Amino acid sequence: MADRLSRDFFNRPTLIVAQELLGKLLIFQNSAGLITETEAYIGQDDPASHAYRGITKRTQVMFGPPGFSYVYFIYGMYNCLNFVTEEDGVAGAVLIRGLLLVEPAPFHLNGPGKLCKHLGITREHNALDITESDFFYIKDAPFTPEFETTPRIGISRGQEKLWRFVVREKLKN
Repeated sequence: MADRLSRDFFNRPTLIVAQELLGKLLIFQNSAGLITETEAYIGQDDPASHAYRGITKRTQVMFGPPGFSYVYFIYGMYNCLNFVTEEDGVAGAVLIRGLLLVEPAPFHLNGPGKLCKHLGITREHNALDITESDFFYIKDAPFTPEFETTPRIGISRGQEKLWRFVVREKLKN
């Protein structure tokens, strides 16, 4: 699949990947949607990152090679989808916060928990190589949408970092 994003796309600084994922097409099983909102989390330099305190069983995937999924469970009820960035050994991940579903029917999924619940993404989908998977990957898009940069949502530390990126215009399917 020529337009699938390669490992090289994810093997770059997290802030760049977070911005350039906007407008890309996320494919998961029989669903497809344009990414409309992301947040960057940059390992041990970021107090809001799960990797801030180092490698644990939960965060091990964040320190591994780029282009893998990182799915975690919060508040006892929500899964959240991230994609691992940076070079192998350097923790970084991009949280997918919003998606404009285009298949099977147009629908805006706002919020990482709603997104995972609607698509059926669970912790069973953690640590999957999205550059090689047949059912879970990102496709390139022929355009780059304009976006706003804002503080991240729902964190208590690192709030001063403007690492949330939101598509400005309404994307259409």
